[in-house]
Amino acid sequence: MDRTTRQAAVWATAVAVPLTLVVALLAVLATRPDDTPAAAPSPTAPRPQSTTPVAMPAPELSTRAATVCRALLSQLPASIRELSQRPVTAGPEQNAAYGDPAITVSCGVAMPEIPPTDLVYPLSRVCWHSADRPDATEWTTVDREVPVRVTVPKRYDEPGQWTIAFSDPVVATVPSLEQIPTGCGP
Repeated sequence: MDRTTRQAAVWATAVAVPLTLVVALLAVLATRPDDTPAAAPSPTAPRPQSTTPVAMPAPELSTRAATVCRALLSQLPASIRELSQRPVTAGPEQNAAYGDPAITVSCGVAMPEIPPTDLVYPLSRVCWHSADRPDATEWTTVDREVPVRVTVPKRYDEPGQWTIAFSDPVVATVPSLEQIPTGCGP
């Protein structure tokens, strides 16, 4: 072989071998069954949520309770985690709702009767009493001048964690009682 022919053969090999490998790889990928699962939605992606008003009672409040409740409602966030605030059917100056099913906040509710064996939970500087209902867990403040209730539907895990989101606005706007229940103190 002469030198020119040899150089041409080396160049042809240098181009043909990588090109053949790329074509073979593309052929294998094109004929392979697609067994990759569909992308799962992000756990933090917002879910569609109802914007219809949430039915809530609005009992008449004393002047002092109405003032405190208006202050509290003015400090509530527009959303809790991924749940946006929704309108309520009555008492927007004392009630709020978030998400679907709705987590509700009611200001100026009756102080709960606490059996002596029940626990109270100091969560982020607010003392809450928890009561289970078939469809939800109710958390009511027991150390505040005007009681506040947060109702968390059973659909949501760890209802106390959802309740904590409301502790800072309660601390900022609802005065503490002078006499707080045992278990609530520092």
